[in-house]
Amino acid sequence: METSDQQLLLACRRGDETAWETLVNRYQRLIYTIPRRAGLDEDQAADIFQDVFATLFEKLDEIEQPERLHAWLVTTARRKTWRVIVGARNSRRRSESDGDNEDELITIPDNAPLPDEVLLRLEEQHVVRQAVASLDERCQKLITLLFYSSEPSSYVEIAGRLGTSEGSIGPTRARCLEKLLRLLNK
Repeated sequence: METSDQQLLLACRRGDETAWETLVNRYQRLIYTIPRRAGLDEDQAADIFQDVFATLFEKLDEIEQPERLHAWLVTTARRKTWRVIVGARNSRRRSESDGDNEDELITIPDNAPLPDEVLLRLEEQHVVRQAVASLDERCQKLITLLFYSSEPSSYVEIAGRLGTSEGSIGPTRARCLEKLLRLLNK
């Protein structure tokens, strides 16, 4: 069974390095992805990632609702991302002496999803990944092979990798998806 965020945060407050490492590993993908999806480069995203976890470390004892750590981390990452974006815009505006470029940029349509929509999608993906990680090993492997592989595999290939018969993949998939749905509905 996976340790809850609240348990990890309380262990971090006691100085448990393993709990800190588990916490960073649990949220590293989500926190790093927020600035990347907002259009920042890898270095800026890495800086924000470090800044978010440095802030968490500084404020470990100030977090009043440890069970809401996920929301705290996402909010902190979003705020730090927006500060970088606004800072870059402001410095760009100061450096531009010609206002005509700005008018041209305003007329370019942007069909990209809004940052809130992207963040919502990222949070949903994170919740699903956590739920998959808490499934038994057989279901984790099956779901990973079925849904997370870059190249879709046939049932024959999946059965070979799992060491089971091809006919059992469908029913096993159904049971694993039911387990996953129950976890997601909790």
